Amino acid sequence: HFSAWILLNGGTDRECQVMDISSHGAKVVVQIPSDVPARFELSFLQNDRKRRICEVIWRRGKMLGVKFTT
Repeated sequence: HFSAWILLNGGTDRECQVMDISSHGAKVVVQIPSDVPARFELSFLQNDRKRRICEVIWRRGKMLGVKFTT
């Protein structure tokens, strides 16, 4: 488990916890799931320019399953 940041256009970055990750996607836990849009950017280091574009595949409580897109 490690921290990452969900980057929201025009909003405050949200810290999340990455519970599982693969080359195709990840399972993340967020505090307020309703604040997370269907598509967002994920950064593994705060203020890092290297980011992964994510699409939410499923939501279960505070847990989100995302796939990495290009």
